[in-house]
Amino acid sequence: MISKARKLLFLPLIVVLLSTVISACSTSKSSDVHLYMMPLDQMPAEVQSAPVAVQEAYQFASINPDVMKDIPCYCGCGDIGHTSNYDCYVSDVDAQGVIQFDNHALGCSICVDITQDVMRMLQEGKTPAETRTYIDATYAKYGPSNIP
Repeated sequence: MISKARKLLFLPLIVVLLSTVISACSTSKSSDVHLYMMPLDQMPAEVQSAPVAVQEAYQFASINPDVMKDIPCYCGCGDIGHTSNYDCYVSDVDAQGVIQFDNHALGCSICVDITQDVMRMLQEGKTPAETRTYIDATYAKYGPSNIP
């Protein structure tokens, strides 16, 4: 039979081991990845009053052209001149860096879903290439890619 003193000595050890296991299980990669987002107050009024998923997509896409210009859209917007998912959110950036927003994604769930998937995958630690492969495989059923 284990004495009461031995039980008391093992109790802190068990607590430390359990807390280590719990903390290891709750640690996720996504907490290490920071997505750059344009502040909502810098968005047009239409975006500010849109659903949260649309707001987040505009906030992310507009400030991450390096990622989003390599992500295609499959909603058919290539017919209106869009050449990437980025174009669904931004129609122009002038020499001073002032963004002209495109309102297309305000009414297109495919554009927003693609951007939300990109955000999620980057937070999960996926590379832009892995993300692009996933987007192509998932959304090609909706239509042709708008990336020439």
